Amino acid sequence: MIILGLTGSIGMGKSTTARMFAEEGVPVHDSDAAVHRLYAGEAAPVVEKLFPGTVVDGTVDRTRLARAVVGKPDALKALEDLIHPMVRRDADRFVADHRGKGTPLVLLDIPLLFETGGENRVDKIVVVTAPHEVQRERVLSRPGMTEEKFAAILKRQVPDEEKRRRADFIIDTSLGMDAARLAVRDIVGQLTAR
Repeated sequence: MIILGLTGSIGMGKSTTARMFAEEGVPVHDSDAAVHRLYAGEAAPVVEKLFPGTVVDGTVDRTRLARAVVGKPDALKALEDLIHPMVRRDADRFVADHRGKGTPLVLLDIPLLFETGGENRVDKIVVVTAPHEVQRERVLSRPGMTEEKFAAILKRQVPDEEKRRRADFIIDTSLGMDAARLAVRDIVGQLTAR
């Protein structure tokens, strides 16, 4: 089985590209979705203990949690130290399940793949990219996003140029959906010898 890692900086089109892999029949583990599940389940009591008042009706309230960690590097690190291992265990279960089924190719959608050492958990890496102007326009169109938040997020991420240098495959999402879909099909074909 080949484990393909998908990553890219904020606003590069990673979620859309992950859906394209799923449409090609590749099982996808979405780290963001795993965090949502964990926040509504096993992580909630631990997050509440660490950041009192952040859980409402048994689920982590992301707005309250953001207030507890944004601009507080130590608090953010404590949250990451708690959540990242839980997401990794969730992904490991996903991989083991598919390995047992004989699935030839799975995709791990990991936003901070390089930042968390995730490249050691995958066989090949796909990086989604777009020119900075396109990325900026996409990100700033998000509700509640500001230039300051965007700059702070970019500062915490490995630069796009470095990600592309370390990639096995690169998909430029600024070329449109059809081009991205063709790139996805080509990658799946190469890795499964279709």
